[in-house]
Amino acid sequence: MSLTTAFISELVWAANQVEYLTNFEKRRLLERAVVTIREMRDQVGIPESKTEADPVIDLQTTAVGIERRTHDQVMAALLDAADMIRILRIILVGKEHDCVLSAR
Repeated sequence: MSLTTAFISELVWAANQVEYLTNFEKRRLLERAVVTIREMRDQVGIPESKTEADPVIDLQTTAVGIERRTHDQVMAALLDAADMIRILRIILVGKEHDCVLSAR
C-alpha cells in the first residue's frame, strides 16, 4: 500500500470515527490533507487557486475553525479531502503510465 493510499484510508477511518477524535487530531488531519492536495496538484500541473471556489480553501476554513464545527461537518470535510486525494492519485498514476508507454 502506498503512502497516499494509506493516507486516504486514514482520512476515511477518521471520518467514521470523528466523534472519538480530539480537535487537534481533526485539525492535523485536515492540514495534512491540504498540504498533500496542493503537492499533488503541483505534480499534476494544476495551477494554484486562492479563490473561494477552491475546495481546499473550505478544508482550511474547517481546520481553522474546528472547535465550531459539528461532527457531520468534519466528517464531510475528511471525506472530501480523501476523495480529492484519490482523484489526484488516479490522475498521477495515469500520467506515470503514459510516460512509461511513451518511453518504449
